[in-house]
Amino acid sequence: MAQVLVVGAGLTGGACAALLRGAALGRIAVWDKARGAGGRMSTSRSARDAACIADLGAQYITLEAEGAETRRSFYEELLSHGILKPLTAPIEGMVVKEGSCNYVAPQGMSSVVKYYLKQSGADVFYEQHVTGISLRDGKWEVSRKMGLPEQFDVVVLTMPVPQILQLQGDIVNIINESQKQQLESASYSSRYALGLFYEAGTRIDVPWAAQYITDNPCIRFISIDNKKRNIESPEIGPSVVVHTTVTFGSEHLDSDPAEVQQLILSHLERIVPSLPKPASIKCQKWRYSQVTKAVPNCLGQMILHSQPLLICGGDGFTFSNFNGCIDSAMSLAEAVKSHL
Repeated sequence: MAQVLVVGAGLTGGACAALLRGAALGRIAVWDKARGAGGRMSTSRSARDAACIADLGAQYITLEAEGAETRRSFYEELLSHGILKPLTAPIEGMVVKEGSCNYVAPQGMSSVVKYYLKQSGADVFYEQHVTGISLRDGKWEVSRKMGLPEQFDVVVLTMPVPQILQLQGDIVNIINESQKQQLESASYSSRYALGLFYEAGTRIDVPWAAQYITDNPCIRFISIDNKKRNIESPEIGPSVVVHTTVTFGSEHLDSDPAEVQQLILSHLERIVPSLPKPASIKCQKWRYSQVTKAVPNCLGQMILHSQPLLICGGDGFTFSNFNGCIDSAMSLAEAVKSHL
């Protein structure tokens, strides 16, 4: 029975692990360097109140008419379990494509990834930062920052493409020249997200649940996050999420986070002067926010080595949204199953 490691507990990794369940596998392990599941669909909690949450990455999920048939079952499953609900709150400046439907996750976006990880039956380990991959006796020896290396028969990499290229060990020479060129051509935008958490009973008086901002050099999107998710309760404190523009993100990529936070807050105050003072704030840097150019000539994945199997995927091999991650997960799972 094959021992499989999926690196990355974001949407692609979680969905891939779930799709592999029941395939003649031994154990599936999922490692992620973060403290929890979600990747760029992560949900943050207030330090003072675990019920006060905010989506700092993906804001909502769109099912577009084009290509809907192959993915509809994924949406229907999540809707039937109450993990997704239709987006009904008013979002100013949102462009709605004809025939498309938008959904939110009432318990936060990470609940989608957690659902898939639970479905997978995989052993999930956090704070496992993979640093290298090498061949040892016909298996993959996977090294990490903390802890001893472990061996696996199959390794699936779902982290952002530049992080694959940073891995040490035999993988450096296993990736051939043309693959390396393909991988290096992938590019991502960068941005910051700010989560503002409030005490229960705080009122935020604005007529919208979220708003796209078009005339500010710093801020692109503001959401009253609990209102966007249709959760308004006197027992749970509200939360606000701010996403910066891509230009601001790239200009301040290596700036002091405290200074960046202050800059964003000063712009926010000008846009929404009535905003009360939050109880706590979280500043999140998304170095790899959205894919601006995917790896060319790949249908959702790339096989780096076939015996033993080393394969990589993720939205860097498709496009940056729920559908792109699901397409890659399906492509990865298919390749692993046919290999076995």
